[in-house]
Amino acid sequence: MTRSKSPLVVVAVLILAVLAGVGYLLAGKGGGSHPKAAASATATAGTQAPKPSAPKSSPPSGGWVPADPALADVCRTKLPSQAQDTLGLIDKGGPYPYNRDGIVFENRESRLPKKGNGYYHEFTVVTPGSNDRGTRRVVTGGSGEQYWSPDHYATFQEIDPRC
Repeated sequence: MTRSKSPLVVVAVLILAVLAGVGYLLAGKGGGSHPKAAASATATAGTQAPKPSAPKSSPPSGGWVPADPALADVCRTKLPSQAQDTLGLIDKGGPYPYNRDGIVFENRESRLPKKGNGYYHEFTVVTPGSNDRGTRRVVTGGSGEQYWSPDHYATFQEIDPRC
């Protein structure tokens, strides 16, 4: 090898080392490397790191879109008959059997998507055998969404009106 070709070899080795380092970082084997360093190395190499992707859900039919995809859904027809009766009263605007039906639900535990005060309203679902309002409720949101709580707001499921 001649002296004039020596700098070319050094540059080639450096380029290969940088590419190997970038490949190492992109493969996730860089240990605790800083994310900006990996992004910078990616930009230098001219490639883009693969981005993790969530499973794609098909768009809902019938125009219904869940207000919070993190909440489980329940089909309206799968609810107890008393809950379906309450939903029917809500659709008609009443009259409601309990004087507390329709009051503001404050969402203090933040189990529903965060909205402004007065956005949610609660309605009693009759519980057979209970001599008071019981623990079952339907909560409605200002945009028309509806939630089912069988356990006095400990858990919620968004009601899917399509089924």
